[in-house]
Amino acid sequence: MSTDNEPVITGGCYCGAARYEVRGHPIRSAYCHCTLCQRFNATAFILTIHYPAHAFRWTHSETPEEALDVYSVASKPWKYRSRCKKCGAAIASYNANTDKWSVWGGQLDRDETTKIKNWDVIKPTAHIFYDTRILDVNDGLSKWTAYENESQRIG
Repeated sequence: MSTDNEPVITGGCYCGAARYEVRGHPIRSAYCHCTLCQRFNATAFILTIHYPAHAFRWTHSETPEEALDVYSVASKPWKYRSRCKKCGAAIASYNANTDKWSVWGGQLDRDETTKIKNWDVIKPTAHIFYDTRILDVNDGLSKWTAYENESQRIG
């Protein structure tokens, strides 16, 4: 799956019952303002980090079926979202069309100063689906109507 010098990003749910790791550098790291992310996470936007499927693995002791509820929505039946059965936290999602996993910044492990570990590896490069934003973000990152460099840039 990887080499020893690849970065390892770890995270999990609020209660710690569901854990994962991803290895290597992400394909994409961006703040997502899509309406699905807003509704699923009850927030204005999330940090979403995409990895190829081979880079992702669950690390908790229970089987995924024991620890997680997996669901999809009618508008995206190919995207499977995982939620901890114990605390209900949304943890990650798998896209069967692209064979990629997405993990979210809020669930990443932090260091003793509360900073996300390996921030230099997963630091976001843009805002995506910005045309459906709830609020304006003036941080100097580019803004896109869909995925960065694959859609119309709007800021």
